[in-house]
Amino acid sequence: MLNFNLKLLIFLNILFFFFFPQVCGSVILGISIWIRVSKDAQEELGIDSSLFAGVDLLIAVGSIIMVLGFLGCCGAIKESRCMLLLFFIGLLLILILQVTGGILGAVYRSQIETSLNTTLNDNVKLLQDTTEEAKRFQETFQKFQTENKCCGLLNGAADWGSNFDIPIGDSQVCGCEPTGEEANLCVYYKNKYVYKTVCKEVIIKYLQDHMLIIMGIAFGLAVIEILGLGFSMSLYCQIQRK
Repeated sequence: MLNFNLKLLIFLNILFFFFFPQVCGSVILGISIWIRVSKDAQEELGIDSSLFAGVDLLIAVGSIIMVLGFLGCCGAIKESRCMLLLFFIGLLLILILQVTGGILGAVYRSQIETSLNTTLNDNVKLLQDTTEEAKRFQETFQKFQTENKCCGLLNGAADWGSNFDIPIGDSQVCGCEPTGEEANLCVYYKNKYVYKTVCKEVIIKYLQDHMLIIMGIAFGLAVIEILGLGFSMSLYCQIQRK
């Protein structure tokens, strides 16, 4: 029975070591550190100092994940109760952190929405400005509008103010073809056809879709973590009896 559980735990930890830490842990750790230290990332994502606790939590999760797989494998192979216990505690800690992260996300949801609206309002000012920084943002946002067939951030084409009549490169701001496949996507504004969908809707839909993916991944990882907890404690108890 011990050998069977040992093989199962080793297999589980090999999977946990190569997939979970190397991919998930590296991605979580890398992105969270980038958000934490990059002012540009914080501005683009609308993250202020009040949300740093959540980012720090992700850094902790990524760091712990990176070492857990190796710890579990060594503990199983050497039949070390100490390593298995550390593996169990670390895995349990990750599970608790995931639950805590979910609770924080629910608690600060309204604050996140407020932060997003504040960021969008600031970007609307850039659409109406004439500085070099504003022009660079306008060029980038024009590409976003064309790719996603939307216009403006909060109030459609009106967000561009007087800059609406100024072409960006070879294209008209929010330009939409009232024929063919785009016919139903256009609306008439100031003697021109523009996309009627506001880009805020596109951004929110993007965030919602990816939130569902994140929740699905978190649920799948939680199942793996619970299995790891069960196998490690089972092996720990059998080694103790042995």
